[in-house]
Amino acid sequence: MHTQFAKKVVERFDEEIRFFKTWVDQPKAMGAVLPTSMATAKRMASLITPESGNPVLELGPGTAGITKAILARGVKPENLICVEDTASFVPQLKTDFPGVNVLHGDAFALDDVLPDLQGRKLDAVISAIPLLNFPLEMRLELLDDLFERLNPGHPVVQISYGPQSPIPPNWNTYSVEPLDWMVRNFPPARLWVHRRIMGT
Repeated sequence: MHTQFAKKVVERFDEEIRFFKTWVDQPKAMGAVLPTSMATAKRMASLITPESGNPVLELGPGTAGITKAILARGVKPENLICVEDTASFVPQLKTDFPGVNVLHGDAFALDDVLPDLQGRKLDAVISAIPLLNFPLEMRLELLDDLFERLNPGHPVVQISYGPQSPIPPNWNTYSVEPLDWMVRNFPPARLWVHRRIMGT
């Protein structure tokens, strides 16, 4: 028991060091100084419906805290697609999760990154992209693109570090709802759920 606990502590410390070094080198590519907490990652993954058998898209896995929570939720590795823009994170992700579809690429250009899903729609999108670092027009275009790939009514779950959603609601097309305020995350994070309004 103590050995397993010690191993988890060491793994978490290694994640934080890798994450912090990347933040120092590329601060605009990172949304926070430290990785997402385990409680936050678990809450984000809680909106996935693994029994659907449909693929889940994770944007910005980084050091894989959320990736682990998605798999622990019951998503099969082959049903998880992770798109990471920071090249230095990709080799470790591929090593640690050999069955997961880890792809290096830009979430804002998914047509150039994603494999052919053969008509299958996504069950959920779990995003840790630092959206506030990008212009609002890009954020809106990304959300529209994600909705086209999702099963109707299924969520885009976004983590952010501001008091308001990085994508404002458009009640004619989609809703934006607060999921949780994760005060034990560092820095404290707000989780948002976006859903396309049925019939639009």
